[in-house]
Amino acid sequence: MKNKNIIQLPDGYLNRTPIFQFILLSMLFPLWAVAASLNDILITQFKHVFELSDFASAFVQSAFYGGYFLVAIPASMVIKKTNYKFAIITGLLFYIAGCSLFYPASHMATYTMFLFAIFSIAIGLGFLETAANTYSSMIGPRKYATLRLNISQTFYPIGAISGILLGKYLVFQEGASLEAQMANMSPAEAHAFGLKMLQHTLEPYKYIIFVLVCVLIMFVLTKFPSCKPVVESTKASEKSPGIVQTLKYLGGNRRFRKGIVAQFLYVGMQVTVWSFTIRLALDLNPDINERTASNFMVFSFIAFFVGKFIANFLMARFSPSKVLISYSIIGSALLAYVAFVPNMTAVYAAIVVSVLFGPCWPTIYAETLDVVKDKKYTELAGAILVMSIVGGAVVPAVQGFVSDLFGSMQIAFLVPMICFIYVGFYFFGQ
Repeated sequence: MKNKNIIQLPDGYLNRTPIFQFILLSMLFPLWAVAASLNDILITQFKHVFELSDFASAFVQSAFYGGYFLVAIPASMVIKKTNYKFAIITGLLFYIAGCSLFYPASHMATYTMFLFAIFSIAIGLGFLETAANTYSSMIGPRKYATLRLNISQTFYPIGAISGILLGKYLVFQEGASLEAQMANMSPAEAHAFGLKMLQHTLEPYKYIIFVLVCVLIMFVLTKFPSCKPVVESTKASEKSPGIVQTLKYLGGNRRFRKGIVAQFLYVGMQVTVWSFTIRLALDLNPDINERTASNFMVFSFIAFFVGKFIANFLMARFSPSKVLISYSIIGSALLAYVAFVPNMTAVYAAIVVSVLFGPCWPTIYAETLDVVKDKKYTELAGAILVMSIVGGAVVPAVQGFVSDLFGSMQIAFLVPMICFIYVGFYFFGQ
């Protein structure tokens, strides 16, 4: 860093925020949003091409968020041994490798190979999120930690919208829906048609690889502050806490445990609502195709983007707990509406719910991380918070199972409603 006026404090925070580094760091947030939103496209595409149940189609999210879960602690160990920048560069390299696997996957045309490619991308994103979320909260004064993370998260919807648009125009095609087109085909014709459709899944990832390489070069060439907390004891003989000791410390913190559960259910709720919005629209209006239905996801991410600014405005004037409790009440009511009103207004209600998602992740993340008073446990605490993203692997599968069980995707939207209720109770107890 060239600015000598920026000083790192003993707790790892800085006296001032380095603007260029913070902007570059915030650019990572839309990059993982692109991959996440493309999953919503892939779920719809794979369901018909591979003739999957709703439960099986949700394996896309299980592979994606399962990768986050498995890599979070290893990523935190990498950060502990090196620094945030090294972990970010590692994540970008894995992300590029995962996107490249869509080349063989689109030609092998097996669901398993696509899931492996998605899982590989998630390994890279696990490194990125473990590093970037904690780093964004640390790269400046402590009192603005939550605000910085909220600002960084504001860029997420830009990537999410970009991902949906890439999927809409490069993956989905014009004409009738896939289900309608394949209904009257012979098995041989359906197989050939499916192979052709799978070739389109490769297209978005070509552009993503190009952008990732450019960002990787910028990170390699830019100096970043350490933001590693200084352990109070400076004795050379004192060892850093091991995983078992750290887990014991964090597990004994009741507020930290509650935050992990809240983050698990929030991520699951957000992912499952977005995963099945296109499917909901196709069910309620069979006359539209996948490309048209994907517009509802664009609207959802625009709503999410607007919701970020609304949340920043409200949280500057009211306590985060009051804002999130209010959001939980409204969101639960909207999801109940989605579950029980059998017309297209239910889809628009699902879109409005996205407005309320804005402040949940960064607020739960920053507040849960802040209850870890001994900062030598910060890296692993951040990793465990990222591991809670595995809710995105579990909750969509549960919603898919409920949909298959009752034969109704609408009724299955009661699953995210229950999750939102818990998030409200979490903040009520803060």
